[in-house]
Amino acid sequence: MSHDQSDTDRISSRAHLLPEEAAVGSDDAYAQAEAILAESDRREADRSAAPDTVLEQRTSDETVTTVEPPD
Repeated sequence: MSHDQSDTDRISSRAHLLPEEAAVGSDDAYAQAEAILAESDRREADRSAAPDTVLEQRTSDETVTTVEPPD
């Protein structure tokens, strides 16, 4: 299977609307799925590519201040 064919299959498999999406409709569900997957691919390739975000490289332990319970 070629790369283009696998991309086509990948997009087609995601072009089906969820019930809430179908309720409001879509002019082109295939184009919508293609755009979403392209953005996802960009974010996966470049972890800092997410718009309007700052990606922090901290663990959850580094983000929480430990509070000792009172004695």
